[in-house]
Amino acid sequence: MLNQKNSEKAFIEAKSVIPGGVNSPVRAFLSVGITPPFIAKGKGAYITDIDGNRYMDFVQSWGPLVFGHCDKDIQKAVFKAAKKGLSFGAPTTVETKLAQTICSIFPAVQKVRFVSSGTEAVMSAIRLARGYTKKDDIIKFKGCYHGHSDSLLVQAGSGAATFGNPSSPGVPSSITEHTLLASYNDIKSVEECFKASENIACVLIEPIAGNMGLVPADTEFLEALRALCDKHGALLIFDEVMSGFRASLKGAQGFTQVVPDLVTFGKVIGGGMPVGAFGGKKEIMACLSPEGAVYQAGTLSGNPIAMSAGLESVRKILKNQKLYEKLSSLAQTLMRGFKESADRNGIALQVSTRGSMFGFFFNENEVKNFDDALKSDTKRFAAFHKGMLERGFYLACSQFETGFVCAAMNEKMIQKAISAADEVMKEIK
Repeated sequence: MLNQKNSEKAFIEAKSVIPGGVNSPVRAFLSVGITPPFIAKGKGAYITDIDGNRYMDFVQSWGPLVFGHCDKDIQKAVFKAAKKGLSFGAPTTVETKLAQTICSIFPAVQKVRFVSSGTEAVMSAIRLARGYTKKDDIIKFKGCYHGHSDSLLVQAGSGAATFGNPSSPGVPSSITEHTLLASYNDIKSVEECFKASENIACVLIEPIAGNMGLVPADTEFLEALRALCDKHGALLIFDEVMSGFRASLKGAQGFTQVVPDLVTFGKVIGGGMPVGAFGGKKEIMACLSPEGAVYQAGTLSGNPIAMSAGLESVRKILKNQKLYEKLSSLAQTLMRGFKESADRNGIALQVSTRGSMFGFFFNENEVKNFDDALKSDTKRFAAFHKGMLERGFYLACSQFETGFVCAAMNEKMIQKAISAADEVMKEIK
């Protein structure tokens, strides 16, 4: 039984001054039915909560910590920058250095604009796409999460191709009526959207979906999206906030030859600091203020602390040519171990990896889209999650989230996680 006395007390106190006791909904652990551990510190592959429980962390701050917690080189870069000032609201050379590095790695990105979050990056990319194409409608996919901006908080209406309805109070229907919803990995649903509107500015997709669980897009699907966008004069936007520098050095673009018009980034390019970015072809980015008329601004955009952390993180990635080979091997070993344990215990489990990203579903069938994901056994996932947490393994607290390995992990650690999973599988079968 997990000792959570201090976390339970902290959660009650937090709920008195913070809605739900958390500053991002998934942190409340509602889908797994337990009190969220309040974290005191992290080091390498591990985090420790305020009750002294130590966990191997397969969340890694939802992705950005490629080198684990408290990496000494990234910390050193942050401390050095902080001594000179936390924020200036003015240009610094470190912004240019990080921008040059990103542009040199991603063929689709010739210019980049930094912001402070993934939500802000996607919101700005959509505005830019609308300004460039002079069209208003957008296509997104059920199950893909792109932040909490109004036009993206949508749910399906009626009909084969449909404009979205608000999925949250506070979002006007007059905004979401410009968002069409399609089915992931289903090109016919996208074709229906283009038939329904001649006013589509862009198609927005996570090429490696990480917010319905880990569901990679089929190569043929991405190729067909590219062709449809070219045919109809719409921009193709890859949301790589989660997968950028995580799935591979080039994110999802390390697995496909499809070149998007715009790419959004976040998480990893800040090395754990709050950051986001969007970039693309020069002629599109030229529409952005102050060069063009599409307005976007932010006092903390490109702040020296986040830029320094991000630059050091990316430089460390570039120095270690076998990094992704190692991370991919660890993720594959972990998922193979989970799958074999599930099979031995007669439990239906689907697993997937992309580089350092992994996902698993308690599901009878392969998961190709959000409707497939929703057929997963969430009660069994909650039981599995609780059992793993009690054994010292911190997994994403939802069936519909992605897990991550980090460079501080090794084969021995992964085998311990597999052994723990085998114990839990026997309990929940």
